[in-house]
Amino acid sequence: MRIEVWADVVCPWCWIGETRLYRALGQRPDVEAQVVWRAFQLQPDLPREGKPWDEVIRTKFGGPERAKAMFQQVAAAGAHDDLRFDFNAIPSHPNTRDAHRLVLLAQQSGIGRQMAEALFAANFTEGRDIGKTGVLADVAAQVGMDRDRVARFLGGDELGREVDESQAEAASLGISGVPYFVIDGKYAFSGAQSLETFVSVLDRVREMEAAGD
Repeated sequence: MRIEVWADVVCPWCWIGETRLYRALGQRPDVEAQVVWRAFQLQPDLPREGKPWDEVIRTKFGGPERAKAMFQQVAAAGAHDDLRFDFNAIPSHPNTRDAHRLVLLAQQSGIGRQMAEALFAANFTEGRDIGKTGVLADVAAQVGMDRDRVARFLGGDELGREVDESQAEAASLGISGVPYFVIDGKYAFSGAQSLETFVSVLDRVREMEAAGD
C-alpha cells in the first residue's frame, strides 16, 4: 500500500494527521505501507526570510485573542497524541521550500518520517526558525544526517524542482488544504481525522483492493 501525504511542516493539523496515520498503521501491522511525503507549501509566495510571527497573528489569524482560541484548540487536539504545541515560542512564519527539500533528501535515505517529525517539533515545540539554513542543518544532524553535507545541499537548489512539481500536482488534483492523503493513487481523503477513522480507511481500502475495485 502506497500512501502519499501532502503536508507542510508549518501546518499543525498535518503533524496531528501524520501522527494518527502512523498510529493507525501500528494497529494494522499486517499492512505493508510505504508512506511518501509530498511537498505542499501553504504559502509558497512568502519571502525567503519568512514573516515575523506577530505580524502573521495579526494579519492571518485576526489578532492575538482570536489566535489564542484557535491555538488552544490545536494544542488540545495534539495533546491526545502526545504532541506539544507552544505557539508563543514560534519566532517567525518561515518559507518552507528548503524544509521540504530537506525532507525529500532524508526520504531518499529512508528517514523522511523522522526528518518531518523533527521539523514539526522544531517549529511548534522548540520555537526554532526552520526557514534558516543553520537551523535546518542542525535539525538534520539530530536525525543522523551529516550536517556539513546538508548545509552544502541547502546552499543549492537540488530537489527544488521536485518540491515545485509536487505543488503543481497538488493544484492539478484540486488540493487546496492539507493534510491530504492518497492511497495507491486511487483513494483520497483529507484532514486530521480521528485515529478510528484512519484505521477504518485502511481496512476499507484493503477490502476494496481484495475485491478488485
